[in-house]
Amino acid sequence: RIALPGCPGGGCGEECLSPITSETSPGVTEVMFVEKEPAERHTIISWEQKNACILPEDLKNFYLMTDGFHLTWSVKFDDNPIPLGSMVINSISNLSRLGGSSMYTLPNAPTLADLEEDTDEEDQPEKPRFDSRSLIFELDPCNGNGKVCLVYRQTKPVVAPDTEIWFLDRALYWHFLTKTFTAYYRLMITHLGLPQWQYVFTGYGVSPQAKPGCGHRERPLACGPPGRLGGPRARCPRMTAGADPKPRG
Repeated sequence: RIALPGCPGGGCGEECLSPITSETSPGVTEVMFVEKEPAERHTIISWEQKNACILPEDLKNFYLMTDGFHLTWSVKFDDNPIPLGSMVINSISNLSRLGGSSMYTLPNAPTLADLEEDTDEEDQPEKPRFDSRSLIFELDPCNGNGKVCLVYRQTKPVVAPDTEIWFLDRALYWHFLTKTFTAYYRLMITHLGLPQWQYVFTGYGVSPQAKPGCGHRERPLACGPPGRLGGPRARCPRMTAGADPKPRG
């Protein structure tokens, strides 16, 4: 079995074993884990100075073990491998900030901050903002199906940063995932990198195209109380084609 980097928060203190292997999972093939060298400490310090924020301790420990994460796997269909699972954590150099800059090259083009809604859901945590109220960095591009983001609540440098992990869907709606990077790391491995698994934590769920792969996986109980999960219940016309128009619930 493939040895993965240990839980960065010190939970297990040892390497984790990949839950998906061709030996233990019938039909699974071509499990590919890209081993990466640890990030240099001065690279982490340079990132913190450039972005004027301190990495949370668990994410910093993760980068000191491996500069990013990439595991993919396929399934056999008529003896042909079909790519299915993908787990990604961006390297420190690709932990890029979102928001602020224009989405287009045209003069006076709108920014992400111009396009986002300025209201919060009742009984839900306060959403991240693309303006000066939050700092947002991309952890995983999700194969174009959205973005998993590291979100700073405090935009000024602090010793103990207030961070959370959120999912930004293609309609620019925010969905809370976990309080810490360690919890997200375990969540990612639990869901095996199945297509669009982050949409399990939205109000509308996984698209019909992805349901054969991960539609049977409900929200894990360890992810937090129900009030901390999920997102907007209404359907947005900007939502990507193929998404489930009916809220789950």
